[in-house]
Amino acid sequence: MTSADNSFNLAALQEAIAEALPERECLVFRDRRFTWSQVTERTRRFANHMLAQGLGHHADRAGLSNWESGQDHVALYLHNGNEYLECMLGAFKSRTVPFNVNYRYVEEELIYLLDNAQAKAIVYHARFAPMLRTLLPKLPQLKVLVQVQDDSGEPLLPGAVEYEAALAAASPERPDVEWSPDDLYMLYTGGTTGMPKGVLWRQADVFTAALGGRRKDGTPFESVEQVVERVETGRGVRLCPPPPMMHGAAHWGAFHTWHGGGTVIIQGEVLRFDAADLWATVEREKVQALLIVGDAFGRPIADALEQGDYDISSLKVLTNSGAALSADVKQRMLDLHPPLRIVDAMGSSESGQQGRHISEGGKVSTGMFEPAPGACVLSADLERVLAPGDDETGWFAQQGYVPLGYLGDEDKTRRTFPVVEGKRYSVPGDRARWQASGMVELLGRDSVTINSGGEKIFAEEVEAALKHHEAVYDAIVCGRPSERWGQEVCAVVQLAEGRDAQTADLLAECEKHIARYKLPKQLRMVGTIERNPSGKPDYRWARAQFPD
Repeated sequence: MTSADNSFNLAALQEAIAEALPERECLVFRDRRFTWSQVTERTRRFANHMLAQGLGHHADRAGLSNWESGQDHVALYLHNGNEYLECMLGAFKSRTVPFNVNYRYVEEELIYLLDNAQAKAIVYHARFAPMLRTLLPKLPQLKVLVQVQDDSGEPLLPGAVEYEAALAAASPERPDVEWSPDDLYMLYTGGTTGMPKGVLWRQADVFTAALGGRRKDGTPFESVEQVVERVETGRGVRLCPPPPMMHGAAHWGAFHTWHGGGTVIIQGEVLRFDAADLWATVEREKVQALLIVGDAFGRPIADALEQGDYDISSLKVLTNSGAALSADVKQRMLDLHPPLRIVDAMGSSESGQQGRHISEGGKVSTGMFEPAPGACVLSADLERVLAPGDDETGWFAQQGYVPLGYLGDEDKTRRTFPVVEGKRYSVPGDRARWQASGMVELLGRDSVTINSGGEKIFAEEVEAALKHHEAVYDAIVCGRPSERWGQEVCAVVQLAEGRDAQTADLLAECEKHIARYKLPKQLRMVGTIERNPSGKPDYRWARAQFPD
């Protein structure tokens, strides 16, 4: 399925909105404030710099397989900042494909990623120059280096150009290319349970699936003109997305906001998550919406709000995506700021937005989602579409606006995007049940499911049970080999500061929420749980805490 008139392109959308709202504030980072017209000029300059280096589009979509790209790829090895979003838009305007680089990766992981992505250019913060200096001899395909200055004091790498200098030297005119709805958007998965993969989307499809291409009633926009009409008649939202832009949730939120004519505010502290700085940003910039990723962000912001004195009267919506936000954290936030509306948004790199759950008015719950258009549950054997009320566990899937596939991986493309009953689906790997009410009960990611004695146990449900105990600050559950059971449940637990709890206490609380066979066989208390910068669980780290 494609967009109604097949015309949506992310570069063209930005230009059209900017023409309608030239002087509205578009992007704020620290003391830098950019209007829509200024962002247009800066992103055009970046695009023209890329084109001057010989990068761009080389082969039309019609002649390629779903796992192939006909465009050059630009790595974004950056912390959050105005440059991150500018480079994404600028790359789209040059018909190159930006992609995310996890700045916590070590040398071997970076070599794999940049090689797998066939990167021709890289934009990086200066503090990463020493790592790149080591990598570059092993990555001869990297031709273009753009260095963003920071407070590290690192000099330019040989052959690199400084970001602002590159923009200053480039033309501010509209790039001399013809943008296409087939131009690619690529997002690398986090590699939490396997090697990262580049998910390839047509821009027309990802706009509708994840970046604000639907009206409030769920129907897709049919033309750029309709999108412009909406932004002209609306006021736009002021959004702050504190998670790293290198993960989809944060920049999806940013583009979604932009496509509604809103303003993106980037938190000033970007090297680590600082909840107090976030609330100060909300107060100063009159932020109306926050986007977070699970308890790794939710608990610290609740703590900081309790301990501080902030005017957050502007804040209306807290959107959570990418990891579970516990019911107790939601309740704390609603108690602290009663007007708040908490939206759990369900989706993945491979599916776009699949569902949502809303908590407001003092009432909270978790785990159940209202399916988005195109969302459904497929049978476990991937042979049929289940109906609401079917009493079986299946796969949470998406039909319609879905990705093309994984870059360079035909086999995984065919497995993740199967054809069922004549239609192509995205099946990212989440298990679910479709309730008779029409709500979808999300059970957990199959790749971290624990098979113990023939019973499937979802890590997320055990984590949720542990977090019901008032002393538990965070928890990650994993499986390890067991001679008796095949696998057994283990849990890493971080207690709240100043709190104490014994294993027996935690297990007793779990028994109130899950069956006994799901209880952890071993718990390990740690001072700090390791999570990915996005806030998602690092299951490989958790597994390493329990040697065989």
